[in-house]
Amino acid sequence: MGVSRTFEGNYSQYVEAKAAWIETQYAAWEKQQKEIEQTRDLISRLGAGANSGRASSAEKKYDTLNFGILSVEHNKLERLQEEGQIEKPFQRKQMKIRFPERGRSGRSVVTIKNLEFGYEDELLFNRANLTIERGEKIAIIGPNGCGKSTLLKLIMRLEKPRGGEVILGEHNVLPNYFEQNQAEALDLDKTVLQTVEEVAEDWRIDDIKGLLGRCNFKADMLDRKVSLLSGGEKARLAFCKFMVKPSTLLILDEPTNHLDIPSKEMLEEAIREYSGTVITVSHDRYFIRQIVNRVVEVKDGHLQDYAGDYNYYLEKNLEARVKELEREADLEEKAPKLKAKSKMSKAEKEARKKQKMHAFQAAKQKSKGLKNSKRWK
Repeated sequence: MGVSRTFEGNYSQYVEAKAAWIETQYAAWEKQQKEIEQTRDLISRLGAGANSGRASSAEKKYDTLNFGILSVEHNKLERLQEEGQIEKPFQRKQMKIRFPERGRSGRSVVTIKNLEFGYEDELLFNRANLTIERGEKIAIIGPNGCGKSTLLKLIMRLEKPRGGEVILGEHNVLPNYFEQNQAEALDLDKTVLQTVEEVAEDWRIDDIKGLLGRCNFKADMLDRKVSLLSGGEKARLAFCKFMVKPSTLLILDEPTNHLDIPSKEMLEEAIREYSGTVITVSHDRYFIRQIVNRVVEVKDGHLQDYAGDYNYYLEKNLEARVKELEREADLEEKAPKLKAKSKMSKAEKEARKKQKMHAFQAAKQKSKGLKNSKRWK
């Protein structure tokens, strides 16, 4: 039977709390299993030591004593197995993916020189400069509408600068671009398998099915039309389609949108193990913390460079640090205070019942003398 639990705090605190809970629960489960095994072993040895009907009177007395101990151990085993049994903590099998790489790029991957770009009267970039080298994993951050996604399109040459240059390195720089709403661009009439198969060069059909399986597309889903998939399934399928293309440069625009937690964790690990260059735009601060070693902030038309991870960026930027603390406080305040639903032992149920009774009696006592019944909660 499935059990749901609620962990208070933000996602980072949830990850730490869940890991601690699993460790504690697993230790308690192991201790109980060891006690059950020892009890079974003792029962087995006592049972095997029983003598035949021709035994001496001394042996019969010993058998009688053994029988008493055996009954006690049987009762103990039943109690261990039935009352308050500790369940082994469930750990979801981690999905594994790897981005296919095609060789190694040259040292220079992207060079931006005196970039100028905007829409009508809105200037997004004003003589902006940036150099990106092989192996760097970069987060592009900044407020909404500052030009983060536009910068990715300029790198991909989907937009043309008004002035300056955006140059891709000449030696083996092979970009693979994941757009912000890539799932919406899927062909709804194609099946799950067809969607990935049509772009998977040099992939055997069994390998494609294996990839889809690791992304939780079981065999009976491979012939399902894209139009019948949920939003999360479409997001995972778009990601599968994206990751079969070999590259030396990954460009990702909000890649965690609509992905569930296991899929996000899978993506984080794949990016960490990718030896090529990564440029990502994401509002998911936890995701950024897991993968980047450099932060570029779009601010006032310029690209401000921080040669370190997201925590380094916060250390160097007081304004950003204050906003981050305010954001976390706001999230904690808005977080729903839900009660964890879990399988309780008889003792826990009895304790909960007593708590409710005490609370009811206290509320009843407090309500005496109050005329307005609407004040009851």
